[in-house]
Amino acid sequence: MKSWRNFLLLGIFVTLGTQLPSQEKGGTAGVVVDKEKKTVTIDAKIAPRKLPHLDKTYPLEVIACWPHPKGKKAHETIVTVEAKPSDVHKALEGLGLKAGKPVMGEGEPKGPAVNVYLLVPDATGIERKVTMDRAMIDSKNGKPFPKNIEWRFTGSSMLQIDPNKNDKTYGADFSGTLMAIFPVTSETVLQTELTIKYEGIMKLELNTKVLPKEGTPVKLVIEAKK
Repeated sequence: MKSWRNFLLLGIFVTLGTQLPSQEKGGTAGVVVDKEKKTVTIDAKIAPRKLPHLDKTYPLEVIACWPHPKGKKAHETIVTVEAKPSDVHKALEGLGLKAGKPVMGEGEPKGPAVNVYLLVPDATGIERKVTMDRAMIDSKNGKPFPKNIEWRFTGSSMLQIDPNKNDKTYGADFSGTLMAIFPVTSETVLQTELTIKYEGIMKLELNTKVLPKEGTPVKLVIEAKK
């Protein structure tokens, strides 16, 4: 009887152990929601700035996307993630946010403002907060990315992948883009307030004095403004 009781207790423990973490995570591994802090935290890695199949390094246009070859913007990103963009969208909705409207090209992205930053480990493993104005510089003049640029939860445009079917896909799940700096794509979950004219003015690059080397695991945090 004692061994049978222990077996039952072990079964309950295992069941609880597999259920409790899912209450804090999005539908994808590596997405953690903290409703008390109003944050969505996503596992990420510092991305390579030049991909082997390309002949040059392209300026940054996005903050986070899937790695090459899945990610359409993998050659223009600060970090790569494995999270499904639509799961991040759902996680943000879980914080009480309602998606606005993305744009591609002319126009201004709409949506609730959020804070965005990276958690980067130091030599001792302690995580330090790195905001976007510290993570990027303009390669033309060495100036940091503007500090007060607003990030907006726009949600993604929908995409009809097969012209012979009426089914539509969450566009960011096709492009793999999570956060875009300029409105060069509407297939993304977040965009800044910057209009398309800034894409031709700013030539952004990693601030290597602040960010660690390529491949370093970091965390990308999206925080609802209180």
